[in-house]
Amino acid sequence: MSISSYSDLSGKIAVITGGSRGIGAQTARMLAAQGVRVCIVGRDEKALDEVVAQITEAGGTALAAVADVTDATALEQVRDLVESRLGRVQILAAFAGGVGEPVPTPNLTEQRWHQALDANLSSAFLTIQAFLPGMIAQGGGSIITMSSTAGRQPSQANLAYGVAKAGVIMLTRHLATELGPQGIRVNALAPSSIRTEKVDAHMPEAVQQQVAAAHPLRRLGLTTDVGEAALFLASDASSYLSGITIDVAGGRITN
Repeated sequence: MSISSYSDLSGKIAVITGGSRGIGAQTARMLAAQGVRVCIVGRDEKALDEVVAQITEAGGTALAAVADVTDATALEQVRDLVESRLGRVQILAAFAGGVGEPVPTPNLTEQRWHQALDANLSSAFLTIQAFLPGMIAQGGGSIITMSSTAGRQPSQANLAYGVAKAGVIMLTRHLATELGPQGIRVNALAPSSIRTEKVDAHMPEAVQQQVAAAHPLRRLGLTTDVGEAALFLASDASSYLSGITIDVAGGRITN
């Protein structure tokens, strides 16, 4: 599969949370291939190191930072590391998330509710808070958040996850309005069923085929599909877009 090319990205600096695997890791690899110097953030040091090795072996520049993205202090330390090693960030992809497994609402515990909101919504807020001063100081930047089709319509994901992902969309729209005058664009991605390592490990092939058949394009999405949308939103090709949510959903869209 050929990857789009955006020459304006070369030399820029990006931070990608949730970068140890899946969509985050693939986006980091794709940004690095455009000449972007990337820092990937996650909790799995071994997985992060593997992604960094892949990027550097391909001729790119990458840095790993082990951090809990629900911890503001840890994120500030990541920011300081990136600014000292690479420079100020122009592209921020707040992709960390999870805790979306189906749970009937009567069985949804208070603990799981808070976990889902922290992992998906609070993490995005705290990540943006940490890097926003640098973007404001330099007069611009592109922030990309990660929502989901579960934040667009009810789904099989648990209630807390859907609420958190819907909140990411409002966070995106609010920040786009607030930060636009300072040259900062904020947009969201809302993937549907994406074939990640986790899907391959836990979803049988027959079930994957059933899910694919529910999408007009009759296939599961690939991490590169989401990465392509992220490249577009990071680049000057989307310079007049802010506050939008792109449904990377194979035609399965309900607004």
